[in-house]
Amino acid sequence: MSSVAVLTQESFNEHRSGLVAEQAGGSSSAGDEEAPAYKDAFPPLPEKAASPEGTQEPVNAWTSKIRPLKSSVITQVFHVPLEERKYKDINQFGEGDQAKVCVDIMHKTGAHLELSMAKDQGLSIMVSGKLDAVMKARKEIVSRLQTQASATVAIPKEHHRFVIGKNGEKLQELELKTATKIQIPRPDDPSNHIKISGTKEGLEKAKHEILLISAEQDKRAVERVNIDKVFHPFITGAYNKLVADMMQETGARINVPPPSVNKTEIVITGEKEQVALAVAMIKKIYEGKKNATTIAVEVKKSQHKYVIGPKGNTLQEILEKTGVSVEIPPSDSNSETVILRGEPDRLGQALTEVYAKANSYTVSSVEAPSWLHRFIIGKKGQNLAKITQQMPKVHIEFTEGEDKITLEGPTKDMQMVQSQMEAIVTDLVSRMDFREISVDPRFHRHLIGKGGANINRIKDLHKVSVRIPPDNEKSHLIRIEGDPQGVQEASKELLELASRMENERTKDLIIEQRFHRAIIGQKGEKIKDVRDKFPEVIINFPDPAAKSDIVQLRGPRNEVEKCSKFMAKMVADMVENGFFLSVPIFKQFHKNIIGKGGANIKKIREETNTRIDLPAENSNSEMIVITGKKENCEAARIRILAIQKELANITEMEVSIPSKLHNSLIGSKGRFVRSIMEECGGVHIHFPTEGSGIDTVTIRGPAEEVEKAKKQLLSLAQDKQTKSHTAELKAKPEYHKFLIGKGGGNIRKVRDSTGARIIFPTPDDEDQELITVVGTEEAVREAQKELEELIKSLDNVVEDVMNVDPKHHRYFVARRGQVLRDIADEYGGVMVSFPRSGANSDKVTLKGAKDCVEAAKKRMLEIIEDLDAQVTMECVIPQKFHRSIMGPKGSRIQGITRDHNVQIKFPERVDGPGKEGPAKGGPAAPLAEAVVQENGEANGEMVEEPAAPVDPTAPKKCDIIVLSGRKERCEAAVEALKALVPVTTEVEVPFELHRYIIGQKGSGIRKMMDEFEVNIQVPAPELQSDIISITGLANHLDRAKEGLLERVKELTAEQEDRSLRSFKLTITVDPKYHPKIIGRKGAIITNIRTEHDVNIQFPDKNDDNQDQITITGYEHKATAAKDAIQAIVDELEEMVSEDITLDARVHARIIGARGKGIRKIMDEFKVDLRFPQPGAADPNQVFVTGRPELVDEAIDHLLNLEEEYMADVNENESKMTYMKPTGDRGASSMDEGGRERGSSKGFVVREAPWQTGSEKVREAPDMSSSEDFPSFGAPVAAANKASPWGPKRF
Repeated sequence: MSSVAVLTQESFNEHRSGLVAEQAGGSSSAGDEEAPAYKDAFPPLPEKAASPEGTQEPVNAWTSKIRPLKSSVITQVFHVPLEERKYKDINQFGEGDQAKVCVDIMHKTGAHLELSMAKDQGLSIMVSGKLDAVMKARKEIVSRLQTQASATVAIPKEHHRFVIGKNGEKLQELELKTATKIQIPRPDDPSNHIKISGTKEGLEKAKHEILLISAEQDKRAVERVNIDKVFHPFITGAYNKLVADMMQETGARINVPPPSVNKTEIVITGEKEQVALAVAMIKKIYEGKKNATTIAVEVKKSQHKYVIGPKGNTLQEILEKTGVSVEIPPSDSNSETVILRGEPDRLGQALTEVYAKANSYTVSSVEAPSWLHRFIIGKKGQNLAKITQQMPKVHIEFTEGEDKITLEGPTKDMQMVQSQMEAIVTDLVSRMDFREISVDPRFHRHLIGKGGANINRIKDLHKVSVRIPPDNEKSHLIRIEGDPQGVQEASKELLELASRMENERTKDLIIEQRFHRAIIGQKGEKIKDVRDKFPEVIINFPDPAAKSDIVQLRGPRNEVEKCSKFMAKMVADMVENGFFLSVPIFKQFHKNIIGKGGANIKKIREETNTRIDLPAENSNSEMIVITGKKENCEAARIRILAIQKELANITEMEVSIPSKLHNSLIGSKGRFVRSIMEECGGVHIHFPTEGSGIDTVTIRGPAEEVEKAKKQLLSLAQDKQTKSHTAELKAKPEYHKFLIGKGGGNIRKVRDSTGARIIFPTPDDEDQELITVVGTEEAVREAQKELEELIKSLDNVVEDVMNVDPKHHRYFVARRGQVLRDIADEYGGVMVSFPRSGANSDKVTLKGAKDCVEAAKKRMLEIIEDLDAQVTMECVIPQKFHRSIMGPKGSRIQGITRDHNVQIKFPERVDGPGKEGPAKGGPAAPLAEAVVQENGEANGEMVEEPAAPVDPTAPKKCDIIVLSGRKERCEAAVEALKALVPVTTEVEVPFELHRYIIGQKGSGIRKMMDEFEVNIQVPAPELQSDIISITGLANHLDRAKEGLLERVKELTAEQEDRSLRSFKLTITVDPKYHPKIIGRKGAIITNIRTEHDVNIQFPDKNDDNQDQITITGYEHKATAAKDAIQAIVDELEEMVSEDITLDARVHARIIGARGKGIRKIMDEFKVDLRFPQPGAADPNQVFVTGRPELVDEAIDHLLNLEEEYMADVNENESKMTYMKPTGDRGASSMDEGGRERGSSKGFVVREAPWQTGSEKVREAPDMSSSEDFPSFGAPVAAANKASPWGPKRF
């Protein structure tokens, strides 16, 4: 009895024939005979072919379906004989030039090379890689490792192009194949010799290939036949069919020039016999048509294109139908004569065709203004698409600038298209209009707005089209098209915008670039606040890379001025608080300076009002940076150093080192001094400021380390002094400033170019003419030479003297000599020297170029003349207003002096009556010398005045402001000063609104004060007063009062609105309907809240009135929301609920993935479905809720689905009876004849490989055994035992 394999099959119906039903009491041998053999059921994989190439592998079930895969990597071996080797040094094998060449070839080609030496000293090279890489490597090997030979081969010149091939591809292929270099003479070279270089073997191969190509071309022939152009159509035939047939029949290539090329020559190429046959056929056609009849007819030039047809198809059609050729005159000719050539009996038919085609199309036009064309076309051509879809053959052409539309198409369609177009034009003319407005081109981009925001808004709002000309047109006209009313409104709005822009102002603020980032703030927060404060002003900062200090403001004049002042104040605050200094503190004391919980550092910060930054713990820096006002920073520095001094034994020592050596001791970027500090235990070495002339250097640190640092510094200074070279030269003291230049510019150039240090004498030096140059010998020599040239050039400078009354000297030197600086800037740097105060001299010296001195002198005389006409005027304003009049840092007063060109002097400030006169009971003491404010600046002069009796009727001295200047300017300045005196007005505002006016943390009132530039005083809450005081400039008060009253009006309206919105309404609804009213994820109730703008509150779980829903909002809206809820309730009360029985096995399919199926049914039938929960008493019961008629429809649909799905369920269950083996005899099923059926054996095969030797086992194989069922590529446990799957190939 043979062994069988029993395999359970669950899904392959085709194997059901293998399910053998055992007969009761039958033998198993009958089943074995019917079972298929194992090799038939599972054909073996093909073995790897061991036979030589060309042997055909046996075909089986696997090889017929699976194609063997070829490796993409190939290997070739090349041999270079000893005599042909380029590098023959045997001792250098594997190194030297030969190895470098091989490495280079591998990098270039991507192929892998292996070299070996044969016994005959020949070189064997194994190359592996992809085919193209191997071929490239082979060519490189031959050319670089093998000696080269050369040869020439001569072939006819006309064959050279066939050796080159298309785009040189054939030549490249030949060179790669033969590993040679082939040089072909240029076309203009008469030589027919082709030069080949490479190995001997490659030369022979290349010569052979080239001669083969030439021999092949020798067999070919070229024939040219001249036939009149008019007969070409008869040779080609309609649609070139005749010439194609001839080429197919003869095998020759026939090239007939196209109609557009005015050539008569027809070229035939191919084998000689083929060419001869083709020429004979062409001549035969020509002879037959040579005497063809011709007739000439007149056809309008405009109709010629219809006779020709698209791509000449109509001519070909006539030729095909009638055999007649139609000759059309060229398009650049004025002739209208069309010639027909062919057989006489066919000419009539052809003529009819020509006239039919010529008259098949008509051209007409429709009058329409050119500006309407795009409206006729419509958006993306949708208007025209309606016409062209109906009449696709009609062509509609719009010409820019012309007031007409050209129509072209079949005559039968033209009338309808023309009438439709005329109707569209008439309709558009009746309801469209246009207007052109003139706006300066510089405002065009502002009208467009950022990203087209402004113009798009106007277009959408007024439903118009606006065309703004591009910048390169430089046109003023803006065209607006659309609905007449929209055009009118859009043009009005555009003109208003343009008018507003004309009143705009652009102002450039000079703000140092270092402040830009601070003004902008982190993520632009600070500048956003400024822009919110001045929304109409556009603020543009320069690109950081541009290194510019100019910040541009643009907007309405007044707003720009306000913004400018605001930003100037911001910068002033930054400058004042931007001073910083670094304090070196030993790292170990930083924690003591911080203190426990930061107590020490916090205290210093608060008391000195500074910012103190310490380096990070992991940083090597010892510098503590203090930022704030200068005096505050100094105070904080002293306190921090005091803490360090208390904590450690810190010694401070001063060393005297000539100041001229300081820079060299510090080194580039402090390199030298840093190295000394690090070597000496981190001591601190402080050099005086450059140019101060101080020789003292301070060293601070532990005593021992300080001493060590002192020795090193002195030693280094001694070295620098001995190696340095010094030169001296003399120049007049008055030349020194010219040599130094403005801001040290001239002398800095000399220092940078030579590297020498130039020292000018100080006022205390005895020799005021001596200039010292220090540096290396070469640097000193160059610097001395440059200085001597500069001194020589100063001889051309003239010096002039003029007399200026000493009383005017103050004007010129005031404000730190601003007037003189302006003169110097304006007149080429002329230097004007006034005598020192107290010298009692009226001589003023001017020095500079002659012309500049004369011009400066003239300007100064004009100023003096102006000063002589000045008067002094007093303005009495109470002292309490002086600070307000001056403005922040005297900015307002400076503006008045600048605008009116006057001098303004404020009196000294008196804080109390005791300071007005001498003390009682004692001698008359001098008055306190207070600082006088003049022109908004502090004047340091001290004035002593004797005490005088006080006149009670006279104004107080502390209230008198003195102005000097021309009379009319002083009067205007007095008016300007009085206008700056703040006044107070009172506004009555209901007390309950005060807190809303103040706003959160005072933000509301601050905003109003900033906006109107006034001070608003709200009474304290305990006063219960309605009076609010506004203090400010008279011209600001009205605006501020109006703004406050406007705010009161808004708040009153908000109060009234709040009371109206607080109307409450209650509706009683059964709690069971609440979820339905709320809806899925609150969708229904949210919709009601949004639509009616109300708040709807449902009862809480613990609320006693569970049926009460509260609605809050406007009365009419709350009522509408109540009606909406009631409508839902009414609808819900009309609904019915029915239960149906659906087999639980189909519930999942009805519900669908993630409830998709059930949602679809509920949406479609507008019902609610409830399926039973797991563990329900009746798992088949489903509830359907909704309107009666919809419930019935939904139930019918569900029952239909159940019937459909149950059929699938039953079918699946019947399949399972075949697939599940029945192990229990008692439970065996009956066959169709009512007989008992035994258990199935599954899929049975004979001669299975697991039967070994003579064993006769009936057991199924162990499918978990890796020996019987090995994994692909996995090792087999028993290596000596033959595998049932064939020999191992992995």
